[in-house]
Amino acid sequence: MSDQEMEDCDGDSLSDVSRMIPGLPPYNMEDQLLPMERRSTCGCCAWAGLVAAMNSLAFLLNVLLMAAVFAIVLLPTVVLVYFGFQCHSRVLHSTAYYCKTVLDDNSSSALIILGFVIMSPLIVVATALYCSLARRLHLFLCFQPCSRAVYKGVKWRWYEEGGLCGCVKGWNRQVKAWV
Repeated sequence: MSDQEMEDCDGDSLSDVSRMIPGLPPYNMEDQLLPMERRSTCGCCAWAGLVAAMNSLAFLLNVLLMAAVFAIVLLPTVVLVYFGFQCHSRVLHSTAYYCKTVLDDNSSSALIILGFVIMSPLIVVATALYCSLARRLHLFLCFQPCSRAVYKGVKWRWYEEGGLCGCVKGWNRQVKAWV
């Protein structure tokens, strides 16, 4: 081997930076990394208010969906614990007909215990159901970063992803997950 080939093979002559050179810059003008134009102070405040209102609305929508899913899924637990506490003699001791004829202290205790035992798996089911609905409805794409208010020409994230809730792109039916 010649001396030139030996120097090329030597690891000390290569720099670590040469391996980390990124690819070519994008040719699309919308994807360029040039600094964007900043908004005026008044425009920035107005857009910040709009972004904050949109994020608050998206948060409220997520909370309402979560509350509805958890209320529906945890309804059996709530019913069992409610009737158990209502008919137990040391808690409320209701004078209702079903408390006198059907439920005594032992069966009321059993209802309370059963209600708390089935609560854990139902919370897991409710969480999985909420996450599945939020992913399918693309609810997390509704949250917008604050850079929308600072710079002009920044596209809304939900617009880039194919419309609100991804309706323009259609549903992705190839991805399936078992929870």
